[in-house]
This record gives sequence, C-alpha cells and structure tokens, in this order.
Amino acid sequence: MTDLRIGHGYDVHRLTEGRKLILGGVEIPYEKGLLGHSDADVLVHAVMDALTGATRLGDIGKLFPDTDPAYAGISSLKLLAEVGRLLAETGRAVVNIDATLLAQAPKVGPYRQQMAENIAMALHIDPAYITRRRTFGTSPFFYAAIPDVRPVCSRRRKSEEKEEQAWNMI
Repeated sequence: MTDLRIGHGYDVHRLTEGRKLILGGVEIPYEKGLLGHSDADVLVHAVMDALTGATRLGDIGKLFPDTDPAYAGISSLKLLAEVGRLLAETGRAVVNIDATLLAQAPKVGPYRQQMAENIAMALHIDPAYITRRRTFGTSPFFYAAIPDVRPVCSRRRKSEEKEEQAWNMI
C-alpha cells in the first residue's frame, strides 16, 4: 500500500507600498508588494503550508515564526528548501503541486514557468510536477494562493529488501 497524502494550503498577504512583489521566487514589476515578515511570497507560503499539512510537520508559522529575526526578509524559497529537507528526512517525495493564485493585477503569465522552476529547484523535483494557474480575485488589496500537493513516501518491499519509490498519483 502506498502512503499517499494530499495537503491543502492557503495563504493571504495584503498589498502595501514600499515592498517588492515576489511570487514563486520571481520579482514581479508592480507598484506594490506583499506585507510580511519574510519576502511575503504568498505562493511559496501556501505550497509550504500544503506540504507541511500533508506530512504533519506543523504549520509554517510554527516552523518559521515571524517573531524570529532570522526570518526577517528571508527568501521564501530558502524556507521551502528547508521544508523539502524535512520531507526528505521523513522519506517523502512530492509528486504533484497544483496551485492557484488569486489576484486582480498584475499579470503573471510571463513569469509562470520561472515560478515553477524556482519551486521545483527548492524541492529538488521536476518542474513538470507543478501546475500553476491564476484567477481574478475579488479584491485589489491582497493576494491569495491555494495549492494542493501530493507527497508520497518511500516504502520497503519485504520481498525484495530494497527501497522503492511509490510514484502512484491520484
């Protein structure tokens, strides 16, 4: 039996003056950015939340508290890489990430591939495992991201006495 788990994440950050807009590790030219302790990358935060939820690692606020000055302004991709390391320690691998970004502006289409590559690089997975979409939100004042992820674990086959990756997808 494959130990397949599905995680669902959600993150919201308010737009504000004087900040860079970072989505999926890409700086998007825009007059406002997202408010947060780190770089406030709402897409990466939601992916981390889904991964940690699926694997019972706790939420990202517990792993990377905003009261810790070590995380002030940090790239969310560095935090995602740490989540990836924790996943690997538990024998888990990501087989799919499906993320939706809710926003009115700016257009992110030209940056989608780079976002997928950045997330994939942080998790040491193939960018083909990542689907990202954008839909128009109802408010011009915030960004939200909602991903679903599917991590699986490695299992040992008793009959062969060797590790084998379980890559069954739903």
